[in-house]
Amino acid sequence: MKNALSMSGMIDLVHSALNGVPCDTSKNAMPIKDCLLSGLAVFSFKYPSLLQYDNDRQHTETNLKNLFKVGSLPSDTYMRERLDLINPRQLRPCFTKLFAALQRSKKLEAFQYYKGSYLVSLDGTGYFSSKEIHCEECCQKKHRDGSTTYYHQVLQAAVVHPEIKQVIPFAPEPISKQDGAKKNDCERNAAKRLLADMRREHPHLDITILADALYSNEPFLAELETHRMPYIIGAKPTDHKWLFDYVEHAETDTYEYRDEQGFVHCFEYLNDAPLNESHENRRVNFLRYKELSPKGKEKYFFWITGFELSDDNVFSIMKGGRARWRIENETFNTLKNQGYHFEHNFGHGKKYLSHVFANLMLLAFTMDQLQELGCRRFRNALASTKRRSYLWERMKVIFLGFIIKSWDALFDGIANILPENKPVFNDTG
Repeated sequence: MKNALSMSGMIDLVHSALNGVPCDTSKNAMPIKDCLLSGLAVFSFKYPSLLQYDNDRQHTETNLKNLFKVGSLPSDTYMRERLDLINPRQLRPCFTKLFAALQRSKKLEAFQYYKGSYLVSLDGTGYFSSKEIHCEECCQKKHRDGSTTYYHQVLQAAVVHPEIKQVIPFAPEPISKQDGAKKNDCERNAAKRLLADMRREHPHLDITILADALYSNEPFLAELETHRMPYIIGAKPTDHKWLFDYVEHAETDTYEYRDEQGFVHCFEYLNDAPLNESHENRRVNFLRYKELSPKGKEKYFFWITGFELSDDNVFSIMKGGRARWRIENETFNTLKNQGYHFEHNFGHGKKYLSHVFANLMLLAFTMDQLQELGCRRFRNALASTKRRSYLWERMKVIFLGFIIKSWDALFDGIANILPENKPVFNDTG
């Protein structure tokens, strides 16, 4: 049976998910699925630009058809024109089908954390900014000199775990000007939409939300309560002065632990504290944490949580809270600095193009993460090349210079090098 977490298995799932995207039935129109799959190929092979893809298109036609099951290959201009009309929400089923495959494989179970829930880290990032190029979806920042900066941001959620380097992204939520709106969208509004979509698509998934101090507010906590999602959210003394003053004058519990490496973990916690003066009925549990290194360096962290705190669980809550950074380090940093070219403008269009390309790049990243978790051939190829960036380079060279029968043949060829340094690309089954 085909491994659902292999690249060929996931391509089949993406094909199935894209069947629901509306098609242009006009004469001579190329299937929109071919345009989307060609865009996915650009990001799967880490092309730095659509121009380079277009230059290579004729030389790689057979490989694109073998690997991505593309029927017709669009030019870069035609791809931009077609994808500009696709609402990025229509790509959400690609992410949900991949997530379901991960669940069926049982690989997701390794990510279970406190009380069997899955830690889902939430954060926003920017990926486009210009004073000239813009579209209908752009947010705008007006400057005193009369100029305007146009920009795009995205809110991303991903399953993380303190002990696992891979992350499992959900479909991203654009932070963009909404239809008919005069004001910019914001991260908090995008979060409301994202939470609703996550719960609709995963009604039974036990989710614990991780977020920074921006989300330590009554409206967001009420949204989490509506969607049955407990939380571990950052807090700042400067932003939550009333809460910190309340804790300072309350009778708190303390716990201290020294680990085998000599780090001292100091905890101070208070259950059932009011969130702030305006919302005293919103009760939260407060955790203050200090890490003291063997060299005497101190680090401080603060969280609010819906979990009742005790000496038995503060260490787990702390590790869960600190895992929030994995969405920054393992997701955004990887996309921006490890070959995905996240901040490059592949094409802006007049409406949705920028968001569609961001979704396709996140989809390619998700498929890479799932292969690391569940595809032996991919892991063998990665072990052979030592680093992801080296693997991307090797894949690109082979993609441009050889006829590749299948993804299995590609990864087996990279992992099994003959003495003459000639890779084996015949499919081994």
